[in-house]
Amino acid sequence: MLQIENTIIGFVGTGVMGKSMAGHLLNAGFPLVVYSRTKDKAEELLAKGATWAASPKEVAEKANIIITIVGYPADVEEVYLGENGIIPNGKENTYVIDMTTSTPTLASKIYTEAKKKGIFALDAPVSGGDIGAKEGKLSIMVGGDKEVFLAMEPVFKHLGTNIVYQGKAGSGQHTKMCNQIAIASNMIGVCEAVVYAEKAGLNPDTVLKSISTGAAGSWSLSNLAPRMINGNFDPGFYIKHFIKDMNIALQEADAMGLETPGLALAKKMYSELAEIGEENSGTQALYKYWDR
Repeated sequence: MLQIENTIIGFVGTGVMGKSMAGHLLNAGFPLVVYSRTKDKAEELLAKGATWAASPKEVAEKANIIITIVGYPADVEEVYLGENGIIPNGKENTYVIDMTTSTPTLASKIYTEAKKKGIFALDAPVSGGDIGAKEGKLSIMVGGDKEVFLAMEPVFKHLGTNIVYQGKAGSGQHTKMCNQIAIASNMIGVCEAVVYAEKAGLNPDTVLKSISTGAAGSWSLSNLAPRMINGNFDPGFYIKHFIKDMNIALQEADAMGLETPGLALAKKMYSELAEIGEENSGTQALYKYWDR
């Protein structure tokens, strides 16, 4: 059993999701060291008792479990493998868990480099957006060594409710690509349904009462369609980050010789929105595609 008194958790990345996730660990009683490129984003955690670190290197020097959730694969590589990164400066027997949606190839590289230093690495991307992060109900998909996963499972349970070990290093990221592929086409359908209801003169809220619990039901229909109807396009998950994810999935699919027409269409539509300034909106802003 993981002992709180013997554990210091480092948390890198306190954005839309990371701040809530780190908050759950702090509320559970874990000593917490945080780093974010923008210190302002960590102020709420610092006010609750977290300790600030000036760099990933400083996090690695202080913590024996380190969780990261940053923006892009380039950020992940810098945080883990850069000169001031976690792996070059981490202590033996440290556990590192990357919860960013990144590439399976990079996850495997981090695992290999960590192993050389006696550091245990997991790739554990999440799904559930800002709501899942706030409620501690994220879906967590994990790649790496099974015994390392089992050792870290008590930590994961503070962050999510659907925690599944998927296999060797990189498997968590491959699973997240499956998740993003499923969401991509589904979001088109959700938006089309809402727009159709409005054009037909129906009350879209009433329509949702009928279709969200039937065969058409999905997380996006239940949680994001109401935001579309209410004109709330604040990010639970940024369009720019979804485009990043879709690009990774398209590249991985292409490498496997797999055609993904639904994914390609969704990426095209979201890219067009980003080009007109919607990159920092939430993914539900795909609804605006029909207003161009």
